[in-house]
Amino acid sequence: MDFQRLFDILPYQQRCFPNKRALAIRQGVAWQFYSTAEAIRLTQRLSAGWLHLGLRKGDRVAILAERASPRWLLIDISLMQAGFIPVPIHSSCLAEELRYILKESGARYAVAANREALEKVLAERAQLPALEEAYCLQELPDYPGWEDLQREPTPAQQEQLQVLKAAIHEDDLATIVYTSGTAGEPKGVMLSHANIVSNIKAVISLVPVDRTKRALSFLPPSHIFERMANYAYLASGASIYYSHNPEETRLLLRSIKPHFFTAVPRLLERAYDSILERIGQLPAPMRWLGLWAVRTGEQYKDKGAQPAFYALQLALARLLVLRRWRRLLGGRVQGVLVGAAALQPRLGRLFSAAGIPIREGYGMTETSPVISFNRFEPGGARFGTVGIPLPGVEVRIGQHEEGPEGEIQVKGPGVMLGYYQRPEATQEAFTPDGWLRTGDRGQMVHKRFLQITGRQKDLFKTSNGKYIAPEEIEALLRLCPYIEDCLAIGARRPFVSALLLPQFELLYQWAQEEQIHWTAPQYMVHNPKVMDFLRQQVREANRHLPAYKQVGNIHLLYEPWTAASGTLTPTLKLRREWLAEKHQKDIDRIYEQGADLRG
Repeated sequence: MDFQRLFDILPYQQRCFPNKRALAIRQGVAWQFYSTAEAIRLTQRLSAGWLHLGLRKGDRVAILAERASPRWLLIDISLMQAGFIPVPIHSSCLAEELRYILKESGARYAVAANREALEKVLAERAQLPALEEAYCLQELPDYPGWEDLQREPTPAQQEQLQVLKAAIHEDDLATIVYTSGTAGEPKGVMLSHANIVSNIKAVISLVPVDRTKRALSFLPPSHIFERMANYAYLASGASIYYSHNPEETRLLLRSIKPHFFTAVPRLLERAYDSILERIGQLPAPMRWLGLWAVRTGEQYKDKGAQPAFYALQLALARLLVLRRWRRLLGGRVQGVLVGAAALQPRLGRLFSAAGIPIREGYGMTETSPVISFNRFEPGGARFGTVGIPLPGVEVRIGQHEEGPEGEIQVKGPGVMLGYYQRPEATQEAFTPDGWLRTGDRGQMVHKRFLQITGRQKDLFKTSNGKYIAPEEIEALLRLCPYIEDCLAIGARRPFVSALLLPQFELLYQWAQEEQIHWTAPQYMVHNPKVMDFLRQQVREANRHLPAYKQVGNIHLLYEPWTAASGTLTPTLKLRREWLAEKHQKDIDRIYEQGADLRG
């Protein structure tokens, strides 16, 4: 028995490796487990509930959640197996984005994970004529919820459901996933069952996950990366444990001891900053040892045997410091699959040196999503790259006037059907000869590894006529532990400048050591000593850049960049145009002051 459609995966698991703990989530102090058989039974009840509500084939239902859960996954399956179209939405999205997606998709029903998400939907209901009702997965006394969605299927409904399932072809539309909209309105990506299933089969053939493994899920299921990963875990027979919130995630890592989980680079960056913060609080001898272990880990090689002297240093660093990090993740982790944004190579080296294998990949919603990723077999990974294209996926690099780099273009079974109700945008997304334009710039290195160098639309030209990829500069600046985030700017300007968001916890430690009086962040960004210190950090980074790419001046900010504030997308990417517009006066002031940081 094989699976061709997403809803075939649960019966496939039941036939091949039935699991008594297929899905798990903690309720209070106890765990709630769903066996494969119980999961199938609940999807049948939910499908009967949708039929009872009068949904017809092709009708859309929105699902809002900040994190994945068994209920989210079961609702997803129950819709698709009856021929209905789930529209996952980030519950942290802005009100205008939520309104836009619900209106364009014409969702007849919405399911929200909690009261907060539900109230966001209800606040927009007056402007959504197609929306009939909203349900909440959190049990609330004043709103319909999980139990209200279920019906014990009658014999007639059971027969109807079998007919509906049989009529669904693998090339039929399975879901509409809206892009996070870093610029402009979100677009609804139409993905078929075959699109996503092809990605699942390619990934599980390359990742050593099986029925004996445990996976932890804590990213938004509205992002196609985490959603595909959940189905891949099911198809491999692994048990999926779900986390409610960040604090619980830290506890679950130690208690359930997962073998695999997915992450975004920003989470690893925060973990790194937390490690440095803790090291900075240690007594002097221990602080020196901790920093030495970090520096040693950052030199870890991704191919061949380590040089003898370095291997000795690494063994000592692991014995004294690094092995403790692996224990914080439960001690059994065999792979952390990282996507959605670029990972700093030094973090991949450092965590891998600590026995935490980091494997960075690359993809997009339009490709279901994985295009390439670093493998687990010897020689199959290179830090600073996004790995080798998946089997069946073709990648080519479009030419550009600025050397060997160019737009990454893709062909393969995971490429989308098109954008929902946007034929012109769909046509623009493809080259005349049928390759998907990813909008990302890159090149092939080490013969078969794909390296991302930036976004086509983010590439800008200074008034001196030089093309700049801001991601390269931003990644270099983020290597400084005192810089939390940054935005490089300079289109049609005489030099590159940057908005910097300091890492205030580490900056506080530095201020204590330097005996600088500390107040609130909004005042510290104007402190001359703090400004001089961070300007010196930028000068150090500039040493690694050619003159025309060097940052000439900076402006410090203090308000955190978050999805809730609109500065980041729900997948934690910078909203560049939004940030630049918000801080236009600060940017103008930078250029009035001129450049004085370049070498």
